[in-house]
Amino acid sequence: MAVPSASAESAESFASSESFASPGSSAAPDLSTSTEPVVPAQSARWPESVPADPVSPGPAVVDVRARITELRLSAFAGHRRAAFPLGAVTLFAGPSGAGKSTAFGAYEALARLGGGVRLAEVFPDPVACVPERARPDAEGRRGFRIGCTADGAEGPVRLDVAVQAEPQLRIVGERLTARGVVLLETALRDPGRRTVQAAWHTAGSAPVTRAPLPDDRLGTALLPLRVAGKTDGQRHVLAAAEQMVVALRSVFVCDPRPEYMRTPVPTGTGRLMPGCDNLADVLWRTRFECGRRHSALVEALRAGCAGPVTDLVAEPLADGTVRALLDRGDGFRTELARLGDGELRYVALALVLLTGPGVLHMDTPGEVPDALRSLTVLADGFDRGLDPGQRRALLGTAARMGERGHIRCVGAVSDASWAAGTEGVTVVHLSP
Repeated sequence: MAVPSASAESAESFASSESFASPGSSAAPDLSTSTEPVVPAQSARWPESVPADPVSPGPAVVDVRARITELRLSAFAGHRRAAFPLGAVTLFAGPSGAGKSTAFGAYEALARLGGGVRLAEVFPDPVACVPERARPDAEGRRGFRIGCTADGAEGPVRLDVAVQAEPQLRIVGERLTARGVVLLETALRDPGRRTVQAAWHTAGSAPVTRAPLPDDRLGTALLPLRVAGKTDGQRHVLAAAEQMVVALRSVFVCDPRPEYMRTPVPTGTGRLMPGCDNLADVLWRTRFECGRRHSALVEALRAGCAGPVTDLVAEPLADGTVRALLDRGDGFRTELARLGDGELRYVALALVLLTGPGVLHMDTPGEVPDALRSLTVLADGFDRGLDPGQRRALLGTAARMGERGHIRCVGAVSDASWAAGTEGVTVVHLSP
């Protein structure tokens, strides 16, 4: 069944002008950077067209796992009209000031929005996300635009979001597209209300459904609660929205902090924190729950830790805490507290890459089978403190896990020349 555009009466004007709103309505402000004195206020523009998915000449195996395959920073801090491909393992490379951390911040922000977090929690300092040269319009409005593409069973699904940072923080436009069709679009019609007007496919007795949505949450994340799924069009909208939300929620931001990994920790949930502070507690759990992955971890540590390594163990102490130790195989054990910062970061990142979402402190979409999810590890400063041997060994571990499809990795490095030629690794070069 053919599925009509979410704004049927304005489909033609949408394709040509790319406005969030229908003709005659109050549109969202243009949130692009500009060298002109004033940014026009009546259109928030996206790329000129959304290409339809290419038709494969023959049968192919479709990877149904939801994962983010492109990050777009149309106008965000120091980035403008930027689109970054994301493979199974992706390294953002560039000197200080090139925008690596900015790109990671946008990715993390999209992930949190996909998890239903409110806009003010995601962007505590939204003005810092506005491009430096963006001028306010006549009403003092400025903002930024970010987006991504999630691939999976529904094919590529695109999400683009326009956020107003001044004078009030709010989402002023959002668009979800798949198979060349706009499935959801929202627009700020009345600046005096804290809502946006949303339109999504129905493809039943009425071609679209219109309803207000809050302007401080991602509309795509709310669709599963608003769409009944009674028509083909509604089911298409639901499938695309769920694929995007699952891909965004399956992100674990990891930045190991060696200074907190050296002390014994209380036993708790056994779920690894983003800073890997409670690594010893997690080892206490994983060593017995998954012997195969633990053996793989020990094998990885032999390549990244000085001296012989036969095991990595967790030892409970009398005060109720637990500490981690390297077993040297000769009856001697080394506390992790004695390891250098680089070794500790290597141990932590290797554990993250070799484990699963059930062991990480993250909000996983538990209603979705593991076969439909692909965990993405987001590691800013991927090679921080690592020597050449450690970073190559860690990248090799990431590449092997990425080849299996369940664990993906996006890391930031200052120089990626050492990663050249590593199979399965995508390098994105940035410059200031």
